Amino acid sequence: MRTTEQLTRIFGQEAATCVSTARLLVVGAGGIGCELLKDLSMSGFQHIEAVDLDTIDLSNLNRQFLFQRRHIKRPKSEVAVQAIRNFNPGIDAHARQANIKEPTFDVDWFSQFDLVLNALDNLDARRHVNTMCLAAHVPLIESGTAGYLGQVTVIKGGETECFECHPKPVERKTFPICTIRSTPSAPIHCIVWAKNYLFAQLFGERQDDKDMTAEEDAENMEELKQLREESMALAKLAEAMGSPEFARVVFEKVFSGDIARLLSMPDMWKHRQPPTQLDYDELESVALGSDFDPTSPGTHTAMSLTDAFVLFKYTAGRLAQRLDSDGQGGSISFDKDDEDALNFVAATASLRSYVFGIDQTSIFETKAMAGNIIPAIATTNAVVAGMMVTQAIMVVSEQMSRCHTAYVSYNSKRSRSVLSEPLATPNATCAVCRRRYLTLRVADLSRTTLGDVVDYLHMLAETENNLYLGEDISIVEGSRILYDLDFEDNMEKSMEELDLGRGRMITVTREDLDDVECVAATVPVVLSIAGPRVEDGSQPLDLDIEGFELVPEFAPLPPPTVDETAPSGDQLHFADDDVAVVVDDSDGDEGLATLNHAENVNDISDELAKRKLSDIGVRVESPVKRRAVATDDETTISE
Repeated sequence: MRTTEQLTRIFGQEAATCVSTARLLVVGAGGIGCELLKDLSMSGFQHIEAVDLDTIDLSNLNRQFLFQRRHIKRPKSEVAVQAIRNFNPGIDAHARQANIKEPTFDVDWFSQFDLVLNALDNLDARRHVNTMCLAAHVPLIESGTAGYLGQVTVIKGGETECFECHPKPVERKTFPICTIRSTPSAPIHCIVWAKNYLFAQLFGERQDDKDMTAEEDAENMEELKQLREESMALAKLAEAMGSPEFARVVFEKVFSGDIARLLSMPDMWKHRQPPTQLDYDELESVALGSDFDPTSPGTHTAMSLTDAFVLFKYTAGRLAQRLDSDGQGGSISFDKDDEDALNFVAATASLRSYVFGIDQTSIFETKAMAGNIIPAIATTNAVVAGMMVTQAIMVVSEQMSRCHTAYVSYNSKRSRSVLSEPLATPNATCAVCRRRYLTLRVADLSRTTLGDVVDYLHMLAETENNLYLGEDISIVEGSRILYDLDFEDNMEKSMEELDLGRGRMITVTREDLDDVECVAATVPVVLSIAGPRVEDGSQPLDLDIEGFELVPEFAPLPPPTVDETAPSGDQLHFADDDVAVVVDDSDGDEGLATLNHAENVNDISDELAKRKLSDIGVRVESPVKRRAVATDDETTISE
């Protein structure tokens, strides 16, 4: 049976037509992304664009099944798209190896898609895509996995919660290696690389090296050359194991040779600080005068570059000696309580942090983070990708009422591994989605000043597109203040001088909220800067704002309420299908987060409820019932 016939039987003819014509953007082509692209191509979607900055690594092959050994070092997005073209030769699929945060991907670019699907493991990138989809008024399907846990939800501005409606945990402890191999930006990235990549390759259980073959044509010659060079480098490391030169060989490959290869790709460093190569001989000469003792390194202070180098040499030799003494080509598994293994990971992570200009961590902090890394599981990725496709079909066919948030939570004692709940409504106090997103079109950035923009906003007050901002406004871009009544230094500066080009966003807020005439006056305006729209060869306007008809209606901010009948401890009661949490802060204000479920809360596993509640900072001490108790010090769930 053809795919369109199957879609028609399940979702109806209109849905099948919408699927075949919808334009989709998939951000990320890794663990979830591979499964997602495969499923989309086999489900009737014909127009897909995939964006991913990363390249394929050996460690990806155990769970990213669109990739093979001959693809190592090639861009993930390009290989994945070529694979789905092989599945479905008639598909209109395109790939980009790029950072989704680049200014090129502005609101106009996002607006060309009917749906965006996130397959990211990067919190910062997820937030960016969430904001861009709100600004472009395009629905977004968000996903994520962590071991056996997974989640899929639909985000649509004005109708559902956005990605930032509730705070996310500050510290993440699940990272696939593929995303931290080339462009780390945090200490945990370096630790994961040191533990799961370098340590595993040098001292872990080795896979049999099989010949890597590809067709001998011009297209594959460069690929073959790179693969052979990588094989020779790995073989050289193995040959040097146990020799006095072992530490040097490893160091020069990963902190010099590999970094030189990354620096040879200038497009990767257009919008980020490039890494710095380290010199073995230079560090060795400095280390001669060091009094650092690698046999008893301090565990609670960050290491200097020289100390990290000394500890690296010492632990590399110790681990190589242990393998050599085994005499049978054995392996060493990482254990956070194995002093040699932990110190090797801490030292190499510290060296990598110096290479990429990242904050240092102590051995103690490294131990805490390295001991909590959860591996990616292919089955969870596959289940989540399948749920994303089901949601995508309903979104593009305008059946939002059938969409839901789904959770994957494996538990051998429970017959069901997937649970769902209705999509939650937007958080009335969210600092991201409670915004009016409009597009500011500027014909000439070098000629248009910030003062022109301020005058234009005031002029709109006399039109049907009144933004209700009043005379007293402030304008910011990120954390940078551009204008308010007490700061007018930038009024005569051009947009170009202020670095307010295509892809930037400025937020305009009304300062005087004493006598607002409508709800809109309480909602800040976010202007996405874009180029002019030229139609029929006509001269574009110097300034123009679009998107008024796309802005959703906003409910008034709920007034703070207190249940005067509540007993000591602010104990509150809720309906059977709710789990509510009241959090008291030091000022006596109350914040309420409610998790609505499609089923009775008693049907939801304790493990899943605990995980969801822990995401918003609540400790669960007993099986979840229907009330929450807040105290001055903490919030706990009681029966």
